[in-house]
Amino acid sequence: MANAAEERNIWRLLQAVTDPEIPVLSITDLGIVREVKFLPDTGEAVLTLTPTYSGCPAMEAIRLDIRLKLLEHGYPNVTIHEVLSPAWTTDWMSEEGKRKLHAYGIAPPNPRQQFCNLKEFFEEEGVACPRCGSYDTKLVSRFGSTACKALYQCRQCGEAFDYFKCH
Repeated sequence: MANAAEERNIWRLLQAVTDPEIPVLSITDLGIVREVKFLPDTGEAVLTLTPTYSGCPAMEAIRLDIRLKLLEHGYPNVTIHEVLSPAWTTDWMSEEGKRKLHAYGIAPPNPRQQFCNLKEFFEEEGVACPRCGSYDTKLVSRFGSTACKALYQCRQCGEAFDYFKCH
């Protein structure tokens, strides 16, 4: 029982650790925390994370922020494992996280992957503007401020915005 309570507490603490590239999202909103275990014999918190991209530059900062947050709350012994399989997908993002992205001005990932073959990959994905809601948008760059985002512009309101790409 103590394990379950400690694990719930660690999950709660991780909700306050934000993505350094998109600070409106917690790492639990992103869905990169795959597992939390607490080993009472050693007092060790063991976490399993899956980065949004292999080689994601934010992972080093995220690991440090996790360690600091858990240390601050009495968990000095932390082990963090990174796993790349299965690969992270936007399906793992919480609905709350998607709402936070939208409110922050980043279009959240579409409900389903729109590109299923190589021919479709070179077509523009229909993305709603997070400011005015119009789908009359155009792709400006396949890569936005980070590799996980694309840059779009709305033809209705004229605003440029990031789109958190499906993957």
